[in-house]
Amino acid sequence: MIRILSDSTCDLSQELLQRYGIGIIPLNIVLDGKSYEDGRDISPDQIYAWADEHKSVPKTAACAPGRVKEIFEKYLQKDEEMICFSISSSMSSTYDIMRAVARETGAENKISVINSQSLSTGNGLLVITAAEMALSGMKRQEIVDEIKKLRSRVSASFVVDTLSYLHRGGRCSGVSALLGTTLRLHPQISVTDGKMQPGQKYRGKMHKVIAEYTQDHLEEMKTARKNHVFVTHSGCGEKEIAAALSQVQALNYFDEIHVTRAGGVISSHCGPGTLGVLYIRGEE
Repeated sequence: MIRILSDSTCDLSQELLQRYGIGIIPLNIVLDGKSYEDGRDISPDQIYAWADEHKSVPKTAACAPGRVKEIFEKYLQKDEEMICFSISSSMSSTYDIMRAVARETGAENKISVINSQSLSTGNGLLVITAAEMALSGMKRQEIVDEIKKLRSRVSASFVVDTLSYLHRGGRCSGVSALLGTTLRLHPQISVTDGKMQPGQKYRGKMHKVIAEYTQDHLEEMKTARKNHVFVTHSGCGEKEIAAALSQVQALNYFDEIHVTRAGGVISSHCGPGTLGVLYIRGEE
């Protein structure tokens, strides 16, 4: 059996994790010197409350090597092979830690670690694609080879409601944050070659921004891989979610449309009100 695992930043729902039997390795969120496991010990709303009270953002940390070893050994004891996904190695040391633990356990011949070169459900798309390949009977190396071909085709982008979290975390200047707030600007952030890059800036109320952002992606979505598309948010209202979801549904194209909420690590960096539509582009 081939077990698919991912770090907790894949932001997949419990339903999808259970459907595919995906194992999760938690990253960590640090508040007031205390570490919490992402998705287990603390919720995004608790993180936001702390951040607003302290006018700061939490620190996030890669998965603990001991925790990775514990999870790897659980599946090794069942004689399972593993394919393990990490958030982009440009954003976290998680990929390096997973590879190091695989070497230390002496199980490199049974564990493949993949740098997703993405984040959130951009990683999640690759994870469930690998799980579907495993269920179809493909061998581990065959799956790894196919996933590496798909990585560059993942469209992972999102629009940000508030710039305060990016500013507090040092990811945009105070001037940019002030101007963004004053002018009601909402930048699109895209992941390219494993790194976050600022893109088009939208202006206005967030539900209109999300509608415009989604509209800008519709043509590309019409030629995307049909099996899955994600509308992933970090705590948006129904009106904002509907602004994206209604347009994706109207395409009548995707086999499954998943609405998911981002976990603690992703939410710690982007703040509330962020939303993205994520999919795998079609072949060029």
